[in-house]
Amino acid sequence: MPKPRILVIDDEAPIRDSLKMTLEYEGYEFIGAATGQEGLALAEREAPDMVLLDVKMPGMDGLEVLERLRNMNETLPVVVVSGHGTISTAVEATKKGAFDFIEKPFPSERVLVSLRNALDSRQLRDENRSLKKAVEIRHQMIGESAGLKQAMAAVGRAAPTNATVLITGESGVGKELVARTIHRNSLRSRERFVQVNCAAIPEELIESELFGHEKGSFTGATEKQVGKFEQADRGTIFLDEVGDMSAKTQAKVLRVLQEGEVERLGSARTVKVDVRVIAATNKNLEEEIERGHFREDLYFRLAVIPIHVPPLRERPDDVAPLVRHYMDYFSRENNVRPKRITQAALDALARYRWRGNIRELRNTVERMIIMTGSDTIDLADLPETVRSPAAWSGGGGLASPKQPSDSEAAKMGTLREFKENAERMFLVGKLRENGWNISKTAEVIGTPRSNLYKKLEQYRSEPDDRRRVQIRGRKVRTPQGSAPGNARSGQPEGQWHRKHTARRRGQISIFAQRTVGAKIEI
Repeated sequence: MPKPRILVIDDEAPIRDSLKMTLEYEGYEFIGAATGQEGLALAEREAPDMVLLDVKMPGMDGLEVLERLRNMNETLPVVVVSGHGTISTAVEATKKGAFDFIEKPFPSERVLVSLRNALDSRQLRDENRSLKKAVEIRHQMIGESAGLKQAMAAVGRAAPTNATVLITGESGVGKELVARTIHRNSLRSRERFVQVNCAAIPEELIESELFGHEKGSFTGATEKQVGKFEQADRGTIFLDEVGDMSAKTQAKVLRVLQEGEVERLGSARTVKVDVRVIAATNKNLEEEIERGHFREDLYFRLAVIPIHVPPLRERPDDVAPLVRHYMDYFSRENNVRPKRITQAALDALARYRWRGNIRELRNTVERMIIMTGSDTIDLADLPETVRSPAAWSGGGGLASPKQPSDSEAAKMGTLREFKENAERMFLVGKLRENGWNISKTAEVIGTPRSNLYKKLEQYRSEPDDRRRVQIRGRKVRTPQGSAPGNARSGQPEGQWHRKHTARRRGQISIFAQRTVGAKIEI
């Protein structure tokens, strides 16, 4: 490990000689300068880790040298020493960026303590800067397609303002990356970025998470909790999957946007907050408003600046740079030698439909980096679903549900009915392909598991070509030769009835099983 380099700028030779012996004895490398001009030249040429600077020197005094050093490198710690120290001199040096101020004559221990503190402080700043840079690389937007450029142009215009932003797009397109980019380029970039996934928090807990609660406000509230809005004060809060919030929570979020204040559960006192809100959803909120599932006034408050992120299948030009970016990233993360990828493999990846969007692409690249034995990723190393010609037009390489005939489509009446029927058939097909495993199906199609549950409840339908039902971990077998229908209730074959299981604390709720049933796994 190289020795830390200490530059001492002092016009008194005995001081320089004394500090040289002390520093070299403690394991530091000494660099000395007798004037301010000489010290500035050495600082530029030798790149020291720290500077000990005298105030009173002939020619250029120490405070002027300090100002120039800070202009050259603002991260360079400078400790100012003076034999004519006054409070006003110390204050001025501190204002100009000095790390510490020491009066002459000074004991060696005092200098060494200040030196160690200054070097530790610089190391922490350097590590913090490196971590921030790594986070920026991890969350940067990659691509040059027209659709992405249009979205990023909107981001550039929205970022410097305090306006609320509503980001829309399918699951996995990078809505969180857009939100982080807005925050990173805003006036609040030095403050906190607080992320909340509204779909992942149970309805009975989301108010407490967002707005906080007082001790004893409800059963289990053993201590006070500060809500996410208070945590994000002066910063940015990102409400992901905002379309999944309950009506009660929507009303409270609207109050925060209108009044700029929150009220903790169990408290009669309101707390003022200064928060920029960025929301995201994969739902069509205008349709949700028509159905009565989302407040129209909240929608208008959130959608001051709407930004739509197009799906990856609509911007195939972005696939190649994304693949190369993730290949480099996962090679470093998994400590493997960087690999190359052939043009044939890139072409196949660009033709694939990517129903899971960037999230699916990222997982695919990571799998190829780890599982490919050679230094080159070729067409044969791609997953079967990606390299299959059916994947290039069949919607992601997975079996597409049978499309309705023209006469069947005509009977559906409205475009909404047609879309819901197509979505239902798509979900049935995916469940069948994944052995009725809900978690796996949700991962494959790139949607949160909670959303898939809601869709199953909405359509109240499950395929009836399996003979087992699994509810809350218990398998119930139906006799293979049993008569169709429900003999106990007298229901005819195909008639729907509801089986209720409570969904509390991670348990599932499956509604609308057919009489014959299906196997649903978590």
